[in-house]
Amino acid sequence: MKILAGNSNKPVAEAIASCLKLQLTNASVKRFSDMEIFVEIHENVRGEDVFVIQSTSYPANDNLMELLITLDALRRASARRVTAVIPYFGYARQDRKTGGRTPITAKLVANLLTQAGAARVLSLDLHSGQIQGFFDIPVDNLFSAPVFTNDIVEHYKGQDLVIVSPDVGGVVRARAIAKRIHADLAIIDKRRERAGVSEVMNIIGDIKGRGCILVDDIVDSAGTLCNAAKALMDAGAKSVSAYVTHGVLSGGAVGRVTASPLKELVITDSIQATEAVRLADNIRQLSIAPLLGEAIKRISQEASVSSLFE
Repeated sequence: MKILAGNSNKPVAEAIASCLKLQLTNASVKRFSDMEIFVEIHENVRGEDVFVIQSTSYPANDNLMELLITLDALRRASARRVTAVIPYFGYARQDRKTGGRTPITAKLVANLLTQAGAARVLSLDLHSGQIQGFFDIPVDNLFSAPVFTNDIVEHYKGQDLVIVSPDVGGVVRARAIAKRIHADLAIIDKRRERAGVSEVMNIIGDIKGRGCILVDDIVDSAGTLCNAAKALMDAGAKSVSAYVTHGVLSGGAVGRVTASPLKELVITDSIQATEAVRLADNIRQLSIAPLLGEAIKRISQEASVSSLFE
């Protein structure tokens, strides 16, 4: 087995390699003067089981192109099998036609990865489960629920908690965590006028005087999350925290989070933290390297990955 890291999230790749007691494969990514990407593998990978770790986060297009070129280089170097390990799968939010003459880019990216040479894909908390069906190769979609559950039990043990889904679409994700910690579930009914802008309409569930934990897969502009936190506090919640898998946190998102009623926002390191995220008082990161490392080990050994969540 060989582990190869792209440039999008070197720290998590190094942590995964450490969990597996391996060294990262020696490779280099260079750019020509016009910013064209050139990837070179400096080790023999013929007949090897290779895992390429690369989140397609900001800058999404550069990181995606780097991943595709790396997959092509490994295929042409006669690697036995190449697995694209994508902790954060970019373009996943465009998973259906939302209007006339709009693309389904999640399917487009799936086609690109397959054509570039990926034999399988390993990802974490895909925005929607049906994206697995966009691929004609095996896809393992890991869940951050076990990582979040352990952290919630450690930090909120003994408190009267309610797990809150910020929208109807996230109910399954929130219910999985609520079931694990034996907590009640609440749902926020919101209206989204356009991308990145939403308005809380109703709160379904008993949250008065209780600690609320919002659970979601992506926090981008943080507008929805902060609006939800404010609505919960206005409705009588004792406190509001949030657990979100992918901390995109673009634009002024970090400022919104620090100025919001959120006690804390807990994210994973699926996306490398910016300096603003690292300095924020109420944002904390959890490592998903042990989870990804164990999944990579099981894939390489042809063992069950689903049993990780039983």
